[in-house]
Amino acid sequence: MSNDLLTRPRLEVDTEELTRQRAKLLPPYKVILFNDDYNEMLYVVAVLLHTIDNLSQQEAENIMLTAHLTGSAVVVVCPKEIAEYYQERLLSYGLTATIEPDA
Repeated sequence: MSNDLLTRPRLEVDTEELTRQRAKLLPPYKVILFNDDYNEMLYVVAVLLHTIDNLSQQEAENIMLTAHLTGSAVVVVCPKEIAEYYQERLLSYGLTATIEPDA
């Protein structure tokens, strides 16, 4: 029986095709952070680090600074359900954020 496992052909996975199929099933959305006049910059960075998974200190600072200087910044692009989750978390800390389809 163990020889049978060794002689079976291995299935090859086409990662590009999987990515295309995932994008069809879970279209990407942008989480957008807006500048405001009431939250301090260090607070915004701390909230980003606390609420967004796998975000580095430098990335959080860049997002905050972009929003401060231009009025808004894309925080992350992810499936809609996750984008809604991140938006709710940002809103719960008093930040202004929306989501929109990533065109």
